[in-house]
Amino acid sequence: MGEFNRMTIVAAAEVISDTHSHDMINVLEVQWGIENRGGGGSKSGRVTSLSKAAIDGGDLVHTESGLVSIERALIETALSQWPSVETKPSWRKLKAGLRFDGFEVIEPIEDEDSWMTSSPSRSASLVRMLPADIPGLDMREAESEVVKLLRKHQLSVAEGHLARAVSAFQRGEWSGANGELRNFLESYLNEIAVKFGCDPAADSKQKRDYLGASVQPPFLLADYNEWSAGGQKSPFVQALMSRMHPHGGHPGLSEEEDATFRLQINLVTARLFLRRLDRGPY
Repeated sequence: MGEFNRMTIVAAAEVISDTHSHDMINVLEVQWGIENRGGGGSKSGRVTSLSKAAIDGGDLVHTESGLVSIERALIETALSQWPSVETKPSWRKLKAGLRFDGFEVIEPIEDEDSWMTSSPSRSASLVRMLPADIPGLDMREAESEVVKLLRKHQLSVAEGHLARAVSAFQRGEWSGANGELRNFLESYLNEIAVKFGCDPAADSKQKRDYLGASVQPPFLLADYNEWSAGGQKSPFVQALMSRMHPHGGHPGLSEEEDATFRLQINLVTARLFLRRLDRGPY
């Protein structure tokens, strides 16, 4: 698996297409040694060839920051085009893709009183949101395993909600992603409860209670405060459900940051529960 997902790479190529002429793209291809893999008579053709070259990989290439992979060179070149592209759809898609890859895009600002002052080059930069060397924190790996387990156990409703959530997130449609993630969380727990024998007509709370009280061994663990009888302890699952259903936006909070948090915590939580389902015994 590469450092960046395919949508991120394509978005970076689109940013370059939006800001470079054909001749300028030719120069980049020669610099990176991919002129034999480039070409295309239209800008969309150039996006395709640049994206394929980055995905296929190859030798490290020379950039101002040293020897890097082709995909990293593509991303760095796209970031260097800020702020001329900050209002373009390709830039929004690039930022969303990078968040899914675990990176925050830092856009320098002009305010001299801010802790984050603009650099001479005014180039946007990347900051990794999560440690790269801790197992289990890669969001793309989490999504891949979650999808695999959803399909294995035929949790098709939840799989559909997750696919729509990720698609909306990558397009930068934060509200749409949040709504689908709420449905995803509720759906896979409901579907698991029904698999274990719960009445399909029961409501979602009744199905969560079933997973905590009626399944043996319990699927939702009271000892871990995932569930509690009567909900006296503000159990984790209910608290997460409440966090996914806030009442309106809150001043000072970024929609992007909130949507990223929701995606991350939902993928990690789903992976925990789906691994438990897969291990059994049930």
